[in-house]
Amino acid sequence: MQEPADPNRKRKIALGIVILLFAIGGAIWAAWWWTTGQWLETTDDAYVGGNVVQVTPQAAGTVVAVRADDTDFVRAGDELVRLDQADARVALEQAEANLARAVRQVRALYSTDSQLGAAVAQRETELARAQQDLARREQASADGAVSREEIDHARDAIAGARAALAAAREQRQANRALTEGTTVAQHPDVSAAAAKVHEAFIAFARTTMPAPVSGFIAKRSVQVGQRVAAGATLMAVVPLEQVWVDANFKESQLADVRVGQPAKITTDLYGDKVEYHGRITGFGAGTGAAFALLPAQNATGNWIKVVQRLPLRVVLDPKEIAAHPLQIGLSLRVAIDTHDRSGARLPQAARAPTAQETSVFDAPEKQSAERIARIIRDNGGSKPRS
Repeated sequence: MQEPADPNRKRKIALGIVILLFAIGGAIWAAWWWTTGQWLETTDDAYVGGNVVQVTPQAAGTVVAVRADDTDFVRAGDELVRLDQADARVALEQAEANLARAVRQVRALYSTDSQLGAAVAQRETELARAQQDLARREQASADGAVSREEIDHARDAIAGARAALAAAREQRQANRALTEGTTVAQHPDVSAAAAKVHEAFIAFARTTMPAPVSGFIAKRSVQVGQRVAAGATLMAVVPLEQVWVDANFKESQLADVRVGQPAKITTDLYGDKVEYHGRITGFGAGTGAAFALLPAQNATGNWIKVVQRLPLRVVLDPKEIAAHPLQIGLSLRVAIDTHDRSGARLPQAARAPTAQETSVFDAPEKQSAERIARIIRDNGGSKPRS
């Protein structure tokens, strides 16, 4: 006769399997924690950060053209907004006319110097002639052929010629003081007029607003016909190839975190299939609550401790950003490998080179210099003093 099956046997077997699975899972987790987990600090309170370059006019004016709109990609130097140029053009033309007049007036000073030199030579000749006349009359007076009165007149003529010569020399010296040691192009009057042209040309150039950097247009608020003031924000240019990660870690996670440690980042946009690699470059100077618009007031009777978070800056690999672009504000998950804990927690590292720089505003300087040189040359100012 067959014995009945033990009803607890299956239950024991199932319980054993469960315990075994838990043991295996615990062993796997322990191995992972021992080899990897204890070195990781993770957070999902992380977001993409980047530069938002504002486009602002340097002078007030009326908008006559808007060349870009939100989501457009522009390159550094592309025209974005143009203001009415009528007043600036008139001021520039007037300054250029004044420069041309100044060049011609200074040229006249150099020509006058030559004329005054000829006048001095003429006065020297007249003095020499008067001296010769006196000498002849004095010789003839010994024979009684010339009266004493004629000799006195001859001496008066010499005195007059000497005075005329001295006046001519002083006049020439005064004119030379205005031209000595310089050329027409370097004369102070010409330089002052050239500075006015430079100022007017800069004001004219500022009626056109170029893109400071290459990037995507965002937050465009300007409209055609709008009267804008200097410094008003018209739009922004966002260079998305220069984004970084702002990761907010709990204060209890930061004891072993150091600048330079590697980090792995994943995004909600691409999921776990795309992984970015970065490196910590610095810590925030304070927690988010400390720099909030309305900081928390903890000196109250109903105070409750809240774990604070500190922002960290993580720089990403530019090649990975180019392959999988990111936009500012996207959510991220950051895991920091803290194996290397040798560095100081807050190192006073040397300041990094300038991350952003633009040369689009240097073009008017060169164009203005070329314009001034052309005006001086066209009005004969390139000829040096002879």
